[in-house]
Amino acid sequence: MAEVDYLGTGRRKHSSARVRLRPGTGEIIVNEKSIDEYFNRRTLIKLIEQPLEITETVGEFDIIVNVEGGGLSGQAGAVCHGIARALLEVEDNYRTPLKKAGLLTRDPRMKERKKYGRKKARKSTQFSKR
Repeated sequence: MAEVDYLGTGRRKHSSARVRLRPGTGEIIVNEKSIDEYFNRRTLIKLIEQPLEITETVGEFDIIVNVEGGGLSGQAGAVCHGIARALLEVEDNYRTPLKKAGLLTRDPRMKERKKYGRKKARKSTQFSKR
């Protein structure tokens, strides 16, 4: 019998993560590395495990993630979003607690583009009246 995979895609800033959940021991692999090796900050690992703790499924699934783009913080947010979406395929009853925690909503905040005549998006040259 083939193993059942639950898929989810998560995005945050310029990062996008493809998440695969399969029944297992609770191992999390990100870009073919362990989660502790890839995300070396404890706060980012806690963020990623948040959807599992809310749905009380810690240790039930092996999670395989491919993530690209952006920085570590954006990638961690994308992985969290992807796991939450994949958990919806597992059980429809998970929608309410995940929605209440705000994990199903894609964070729309992105870097604003640079405008012409300015140094950055909003920073301008120094103004002098005389």
